[in-house]
Amino acid sequence: MDKAVIRAKSFSHFFGPVPALKNINLEVYQNEIFGIIGPAGSGKSTFLRALNRLNDLIPSSRPEGTLEVFGRDVYAPSTSVVELRRRLGMVFATPVPLPRSIFENITFGPRMAGEKNRGRLAELVADCLKKTALWEEVMDRLEISALKLSGGQQQRLCLARILALKPEFIMLDEPTSGLDPISTMKIEETLRKLQAEYTVILVTNNTKQAAR
Repeated sequence: MDKAVIRAKSFSHFFGPVPALKNINLEVYQNEIFGIIGPAGSGKSTFLRALNRLNDLIPSSRPEGTLEVFGRDVYAPSTSVVELRRRLGMVFATPVPLPRSIFENITFGPRMAGEKNRGRLAELVADCLKKTALWEEVMDRLEISALKLSGGQQQRLCLARILALKPEFIMLDEPTSGLDPISTMKIEETLRKLQAEYTVILVTNNTKQAAR
């Protein structure tokens, strides 16, 4: 059997005295689409935020147990949170494009990391948009504001922006919750294609989506 790339062992997460997650044990394998399903308030989003340590931003947050990525403890003192969040790209339920052009949205991260070559950035934009099935819809208007895109297009743009940072995992927190059926289908088709290159963790409360 392939080795797990993410492993939770007796993992719990508290906000103050209240356990948002209790005694979680699971394994995620390379290039798997791993679905996390449950009702609102059951801790699905908390688990994603535990993986990339966004819960650290809440003062009362406290993990217990073991949570590992590639065999390394996420909460070990030696863990680089910046590098961890780059490896674990996250897409939220509500699209959050930057109030900039489509091109600038995708290149923002790489440029912050030091990439200045316009040609390489243009190639990166095209590649990420193709992977998210958005290229043909926007290739002739990359300089328009991302805020002018539809909700489904904005969500795929946010996914493309994550891919530009070359993550190893893609985590999605109910990414289709506010989208129409056609936009939902496009997101799901995109994730199935991305599975060949990435490990995908999908949070949903839709049992039919989880089954698909």
